[in-house]
Amino acid sequence: MTKKQKGDNMEQELEQPEVVEKKVQSLDQLPGVGPATIEKLNNAGYTDLMSIAVATPGELVGAAEMSEATAKKVIAIARANLEMNFESGEVLLQKREQITKLSTGSEELDKLFGGGVESAAITEAFGQYGSGKSQLAHVLATRCVLPVDKGGAGGVAVFIDTEGTFRPERIVQMVKGIDKDADPQEFLRNIKVARALNSDHQMLLADKIADLIKNKGVNVKLVIVDSLTSHFRAEYIGRGTLAERQQKLNKHMHTLIRLADRHNVAVYVTNQVMSKPDMFFGDPTQAIGGHVVGHNSTYRVYLRRGKKGTRVAKMIDAPNLAEDEAVFMIDEAGIRNA
Repeated sequence: MTKKQKGDNMEQELEQPEVVEKKVQSLDQLPGVGPATIEKLNNAGYTDLMSIAVATPGELVGAAEMSEATAKKVIAIARANLEMNFESGEVLLQKREQITKLSTGSEELDKLFGGGVESAAITEAFGQYGSGKSQLAHVLATRCVLPVDKGGAGGVAVFIDTEGTFRPERIVQMVKGIDKDADPQEFLRNIKVARALNSDHQMLLADKIADLIKNKGVNVKLVIVDSLTSHFRAEYIGRGTLAERQQKLNKHMHTLIRLADRHNVAVYVTNQVMSKPDMFFGDPTQAIGGHVVGHNSTYRVYLRRGKKGTRVAKMIDAPNLAEDEAVFMIDEAGIRNA
């Protein structure tokens, strides 16, 4: 073959269109990932490309028992097939128009939350026993089933109960207080309750919620964890276990964040408190979980008892709301203005 012929062949190769590989859209299309590995990944909570793309190689090695080189390759392919770029503020504003606000039944309390408990966010309520945390959880679970035009979400509420606080009788009371003609059984059918026996079980239940939404078609609009830190506090005692506890708690919170963000679900968690004896001025009450819970919660509300049977809610932290207080009452129908 002459030099001229070789040159012509090279030009023809350069002129040929670049062969683009088929875009990977699911885990089973990832090269080198078989059915057994996919099953292990699914069991560990890695059910889509986004969960793979944001994972670390070490996490995938532990979850699917694959080599570190394979894990890095899989993560790189997942990231290359997802549009993980910056978005303009205008696009984000349009996305926020899809957010729903779940009413509490009290206009004052709704005003504190900026119109109601927000979807695609984690709302944390902390306070002493009897401050109304679990009552608010029951109210939100009930009102979640209501149609959107009545201040609800028209969907299903998932209630992860860690302290045995859920009472179906209370739901029946609230339904009758909201609408006498409503069927309480219909509301109870749309509230899915699971009793978490320990912290690992609690984390597993949170992982299973995404499966309810994606594979079983359940219209989940609200996730409640009552309480978030109870098992972690009981199982990890002493300073020597603090780092491990905070790591697990951080992982659990990130599972809830992903759930809220991807599926536009409202997440409401209650939190226990402790007293700081070294604090001489102000309220010594402090939430459990430290910065891990504080930084991962979108809205933080402090609940306490007020005068004459009232409750006081104080917005401690919010990205778009001012620090404020709201006074409300708890009765058989749920929550109302004081």
